[in-house]
Amino acid sequence: MELEQQKSNSKMKGSQAAGALLILGVILIAANLRAPLTSVGPLIGMIRDDLGISNTLIGLITTLPLIAFAVLSPLAPRMARRFGMSSVLFGSLLLLVIGIAIRSAWSIGALMIGTVILGLAISICNVLMPSLIKEKYPLKIGIMIGVYSVAMNLSGAIASGISAPLANQAGFGWKGALGLWGLLAFVALLFWIPQLRRQPQKLQTAGHNNKRTNLWKSSLAWQVTIFMGLQSMLFYVVVSWLPDILKIQGLSTDFAGWLLSIMQLALLPVTFIVPILAGRMKNQIPLMLLTSLFFLIGIGGLLSGNDMVLLWVILIGIGSGCSFSLAMILFGLRTRNAQDAAELSGMAQSVGYLLAALGPILFGYLHDLTNGWNVPLIALLVIVIFMLITGVAAGRNRLIGVENA
Repeated sequence: MELEQQKSNSKMKGSQAAGALLILGVILIAANLRAPLTSVGPLIGMIRDDLGISNTLIGLITTLPLIAFAVLSPLAPRMARRFGMSSVLFGSLLLLVIGIAIRSAWSIGALMIGTVILGLAISICNVLMPSLIKEKYPLKIGIMIGVYSVAMNLSGAIASGISAPLANQAGFGWKGALGLWGLLAFVALLFWIPQLRRQPQKLQTAGHNNKRTNLWKSSLAWQVTIFMGLQSMLFYVVVSWLPDILKIQGLSTDFAGWLLSIMQLALLPVTFIVPILAGRMKNQIPLMLLTSLFFLIGIGGLLSGNDMVLLWVILIGIGSGCSFSLAMILFGLRTRNAQDAAELSGMAQSVGYLLAALGPILFGYLHDLTNGWNVPLIALLVIVIFMLITGVAAGRNRLIGVENA
């Protein structure tokens, strides 16, 4: 009896350790999904001046990962079904380390190639992580999406805040400041190794009926997809161009970078709270309305050009946190199983990021065309209205495949 009790205790401790390692692995992967991208915004002026390229072309640095997201996202669920989710995530982390290293190695060509590679790596993780959470934590989706979102956005905020000081005061230059994020990706790679020793996690529909849902014919899937795309467009435009907008208003490069960091710190509490609230609500329409209001006031404040810049930046950050969290949890709330969640995540991030990819480059083009920021900011307000419309539709209490039931 005593031996059996010891074995039981040992097994329980092993299970707890495995569970803790999985949570830590999720957190570390999440921490790598924003930092390699948000670290670029505060350095855009430095990169542009060093390489002698236009605002439209420099917008490609942010746009290329989004195009990579659009191209690879539909393939990620298939890769997970064939090779196992843990193996695919490990491979994507390895690819991320390589992409960050290449991006910081040489000139404009390496910058673009490395950006595409790291975009492909991040796209796989973006698609599979919500599905992994739905599979491993079906009764705690809201909490785990909150943890995942906080880790992602906290690292993104830190990256925005320290990139310019690392490049200027620390003397790393823009290449070194971008390259340092490869260390974080390498740490995540090491901590994900234990997941390879366990049973491969392949996406399967629960139950004996493995019939797949045709998401491309679902109006609800399209509503979630468009909402995902519009909120992503808003976020990546702001991350790319907010420092330049603030510098036009008389702020220094470093302070503008820290304000971008504050914007992302402001979204941290809501990225944890909103998924929990959304998971407990009958529908998410009230949260969609509140999210849009934060965006409208914040962007409108920037357009007004008054001195309350900190308030406008914080409101935009809160709106970004709400919209991102809602998009992530909708993948689980609007589907019946992990496979459908992965498929919806792939569809939404493919079409959604293709739509979002237009944002930074179009924003830069409008700035070049009008020689100012008023027209681009007005365009953002219009995008918020369309996001509200699709968000209200996606926020109704339905499931894909039975939305008309």
